[in-house]
Amino acid sequence: MQKFKLVAVFALGCFLFFPMLAANVVAAEGEWVSLFNGQNLDGWTLKIKGFEVGENHCDTFRVEEGVIKAVYDQYEGPFRGRFGHLFYNETFSNYDLRVEYRFVGEQAEGAPGWAIRNSGIMIHGQSPESMALKQDFPVSIEVQLLGGDGENERQTVNLCTPGTHVVIDEKLHTPHCLNSSSKTYHGDQWVTVEIEVRGNRVIRHKIEGKTVLEYTQPQLDEKDETAMALLESGAEKMLSGGTISLQSEGHPVEFRKVELRKVLK
Repeated sequence: MQKFKLVAVFALGCFLFFPMLAANVVAAEGEWVSLFNGQNLDGWTLKIKGFEVGENHCDTFRVEEGVIKAVYDQYEGPFRGRFGHLFYNETFSNYDLRVEYRFVGEQAEGAPGWAIRNSGIMIHGQSPESMALKQDFPVSIEVQLLGGDGENERQTVNLCTPGTHVVIDEKLHTPHCLNSSSKTYHGDQWVTVEIEVRGNRVIRHKIEGKTVLEYTQPQLDEKDETAMALLESGAEKMLSGGTISLQSEGHPVEFRKVELRKVLK
C-alpha cells in the first residue's frame, strides 16, 4: 500500500503542472471555444473513486440530448462514496471559463447529506492519471456548485479547497469552504457561471456578470498528506495552472455548455 502511494505521488508530481495530450486543439488566444462538442465525451477523461482511469462505472458520465450528465440510474445499491470527475484533456493557466449547469431529479441512494444538489468545477487540478485509486477528489481549487432546496438561502459558486489553500485579503485562508455572495438558485433552472483565472495571481467567481468571490495565490496545503507528499516529490507549492474537471458527487447534474477563452498572462 505504501509503495503504491509513493508511485501515485510521484505520478502526481509529474502530471500536475504539465499539459496532457488534447483530443481537440483550443483556439487562438482571446476566442471563446467550446470544450464540449455536444455529441460525446471526446477530449475528456474520467476518474471515479475505486475504479481505474477511464472506467465509466455504471455509465455515470454520459451525453444525452446535447448535454453532459452525471447520473446514477444504473447504480445497484447505495452510492458508497463513488465520487467522480470528468477531466478535460489539456491543462490551462490564464483563461476565462464559462459553464452552464443545472441540478435535476433526486439524490442517489446513500449519498451524503451535504452532497444534495451539490457538484463542482475543479480548476488548477492534478491529472486523472495521477490520482490514487480510492482518492475522493483531485488536489485542486473547487468552484462549488449548489442548488437551493426551494425554501432556504444557499449560495452557489462557492470555494472549496481539497489539498489546497488560497489568500483572501492578504491572509492565508485555511477553512475548507467559503461561501460566495451569490443569490440562491432553486429548482431545475439553468445557471451560467464564469470563472476568471489568472495563474497564481487572482481567481474570480462570477455569476450574472457580477463577481461574487475573489482570492489570490492558490497553493498546496502543507498539512495535507497528499499535497505534502507532492511537495516532497519536487512540485511547486504555488499553483499557476492545471486541469479542469466536472464533478459527480451523488446528485444528478447536467452541463449544457463548457466554454473557455485563453487570455494574456
